[in-house]
Amino acid sequence: HAHGINAVATPHLLLDRYIDAESPLQAQDARVKLLLTLALVTALALLPAGVWVALLIFALIIWTAVYQARIGLLRTMRRSLVALPFALVAITLLITRPGELLLSWSFGPWRMAITDAGVIAFLSVIIKSWLSVQAMLLLMSTTHFADLLRALRQLRLPPVLVALLGFAYRYLYIMTDEAQRMLRARECRSAALPGQAAGGTIAWRAAVVGRMGGTLFIRAYERSERVYVAMLSRGFNGNLISLDERPLNPNERGFILLGTAAAAAVVWAS
Repeated sequence: HAHGINAVATPHLLLDRYIDAESPLQAQDARVKLLLTLALVTALALLPAGVWVALLIFALIIWTAVYQARIGLLRTMRRSLVALPFALVAITLLITRPGELLLSWSFGPWRMAITDAGVIAFLSVIIKSWLSVQAMLLLMSTTHFADLLRALRQLRLPPVLVALLGFAYRYLYIMTDEAQRMLRARECRSAALPGQAAGGTIAWRAAVVGRMGGTLFIRAYERSERVYVAMLSRGFNGNLISLDERPLNPNERGFILLGTAAAAAVVWAS
């Protein structure tokens, strides 16, 4: 499993957000969790603006699952706030949607107005983005990344794409490890006199960072080549082989159908 690299190569790097807890959600097959998460996010995207009851239903579903998974509801909500700055791109909805006038002002020759329909559309986008990120965080917190890759492969995603995702994930640790080694080496070779600032001008610091970036790329590339040669010596032929290739059982298939139908029913009723 890729999560084992966390404690070996880069103890300060946290890419795998899996939380080890005993709950039915952690024990569920990754394909079930992945498909239900995609169904929920798709349903949220298809909801019309201003359907607050439907948004509350999906929020309660997500929050109940987070509580059952024992990954921390407040932690999940706090981490999902990272989506809000990106959702602010929808702020133009406030002044582009026709509706009842709420606020207006003039800016030179232009006149702008905020309408009730714009406020409803903007708030809907914010809430849907927030809940979608929570659903994805729930999936990441209850499923190892290696299991997600296996699920994508079993769901017939192109093998090349799955391999690229897996290698990109693993090589992030390699690059981070190389960067940490370079930073440690720089700190060991640096010194500062008491009462004096270390380093040179901003231009000098920028040049040092640029050289470090180039060196990091070369060292990471060379190390990735060594990793690839080691994989070839162990029989890698371009295909990621897994021992767990069992089909979904009837209960898991029924759970997927039931969850997808429920999400579609909420969207249809809205």
